[in-house]
Amino acid sequence: MLSIIDKGKNSHDLTKDEIISLLGCSTYDSALFDAANCVREKYLGNEVHLRGLIEFSNICKQDCLYCGLRKDNQNVKRYRLDPETIIDFATKAKSYGYKTLVLQSGEDPFYTTDLICDLVTKLKKLDFAITLSIGEKTFEEYKAYREAGADRYLLRIETTDKSLYEKLDPNMSFDNRLRCLKDLKALGYELGTGSLIGLPGQTLESLADDILFFKAMDADMIGVGPFIPNPDTPLQNEAGGTFNLALKVMAITRLLMPDINIPATTAMETLDKNGRIIALQSGANVVMPNVTEGEYRKLYQLYPGKICTGDTPAHCRGCITGKITSIGREISQDYGGRKR
Repeated sequence: MLSIIDKGKNSHDLTKDEIISLLGCSTYDSALFDAANCVREKYLGNEVHLRGLIEFSNICKQDCLYCGLRKDNQNVKRYRLDPETIIDFATKAKSYGYKTLVLQSGEDPFYTTDLICDLVTKLKKLDFAITLSIGEKTFEEYKAYREAGADRYLLRIETTDKSLYEKLDPNMSFDNRLRCLKDLKALGYELGTGSLIGLPGQTLESLADDILFFKAMDADMIGVGPFIPNPDTPLQNEAGGTFNLALKVMAITRLLMPDINIPATTAMETLDKNGRIIALQSGANVVMPNVTEGEYRKLYQLYPGKICTGDTPAHCRGCITGKITSIGREISQDYGGRKR
């Protein structure tokens, strides 16, 4: 196992069987996490990039079985922010020192292409790098966002197991998901994707396929987090994923993709009170604090137990800064693009 870890650390290449071996063995986890941390430090230094997250609508036309925002969930209070409110939140985020904004929502048809493009244009004038995370769109829509100034796009594959994907995402097509990712790469976006770890029916083999898919796609950012069952979804009684397995997928991804951006995800800290710090010490180099204000923070309920929903954006900025500096890392002052 140690030789496999060393191979990944030095060559940034592992076979599927080697990845499965690492995922299935817990004896050498600390060595794996240390190796991932070393690769992160070698390629990216000690900077941590902060992305200000605005969750601007929890309305979604999709019905994914694992997601609290699924359209058939009648127990969530729905909201959507108007452009003026989004710009107000962004202006405040600017005052807290953020250089990147992530605009995230369910797949809400209210936000037309023209509306999103106008919003991106206005936010670019505030000197942000703009990341969109608004789901599956046509090539023409992605192209319009890009021309308006969007820099990055997040679209998680969730699982590369086609049959599992289509079982958990009814009325959605795995092939269309792939088409979206390829379109985004072709248009010159920095591409973010990732997986949910611990989905019912998911195997170590499919997780290994996920990691190899990330590398083959040459994605620029990979976000992985544990599946946390939501009581308002059909998967409410499933076991869910574990913090440790999600951390291992993240660490192996770092070994194979040494220069990409990897966030310490909020879901990790939902399962472990020190989750984001542990992730930062195991290969991650990005944190995405929520800069949405008011009750909306509580209403964007992808999963239960989400952290920081009662905090203000200013408090979150101070809190995460303290955590990052406490482990000898520093906050980046640039836009945080991938540096190949």
